[in-house]
Amino acid sequence: MIEIKDLVKTFHRGSVNEVLALSGITLKMRKGDFITIIGSNGAGKSTLLNCLAGSTGIDSGHIVIDEEDVSRWPEHRRSTWISRVFQDPLLGTCGSLSIEQNLALANRRGRSHGLGRGVKRSDQEIFKKQLAQLGLGLESRLKDKVGLLSGGQRQALTLLMATMIRPKVLLLDEHTAALDPKTAHQVLSLTQKLIKEQHLTALMVTHNMQQALQLGNRLIMLHGGRVILDVSGAEKQAMAVEDLLEQFYKVRGEEFVSDRMLLV
Repeated sequence: MIEIKDLVKTFHRGSVNEVLALSGITLKMRKGDFITIIGSNGAGKSTLLNCLAGSTGIDSGHIVIDEEDVSRWPEHRRSTWISRVFQDPLLGTCGSLSIEQNLALANRRGRSHGLGRGVKRSDQEIFKKQLAQLGLGLESRLKDKVGLLSGGQRQALTLLMATMIRPKVLLLDEHTAALDPKTAHQVLSLTQKLIKEQHLTALMVTHNMQQALQLGNRLIMLHGGRVILDVSGAEKQAMAVEDLLEQFYKVRGEEFVSDRMLLV
């Protein structure tokens, strides 16, 4: 169980540029929830993920994971429980290291690295099996530098690395936005597969409303740092993009009149 209680975050407090990014957000996530998050620019989507990961501090509120309050834990300590995949495929891997070296580092997340040999033969066999599920032929390229891979290959590798040691929470911050449509579809399929097989609890930020409706068991819409819509199960399955737009404009006090006006 993951609980977010009355989370508040303000940027540039006390200045003319003060922005209330999160305005008392409260959420409860059950184990195995796959939540898609949508909202306009500045709604607080990435800020919410940053606060969960610990890369951005909070003003007030609590973040509780399995009854442990991690609100004041530093980012490196939270990383033993929380994995993240960013929009930029270059951020989740080290380009100067080989594929097997990147996987070895991910495989020791939360543990002391020690002074032993970096990549054992037994590890290599495990890595090959894990890479084979990507369907990208990377299992035969263990010694290749990650910097030689395409953006899609790196993002798929990052996703695999993020789930090698099963996290309590997987954060996906528009992780297919920088990829071409074909590669984005492949990475999304892999995302669904890993989350389902490992029964992971995941939050995925996306600007694609059709994607948000198709993926996961729960959908949250943010606006002005608040949750304005939280649907799941049959209610979510019955919704269409037009329903999401209508909800969005209703909150803004505007009449929805055009299906071309999408959340951006």
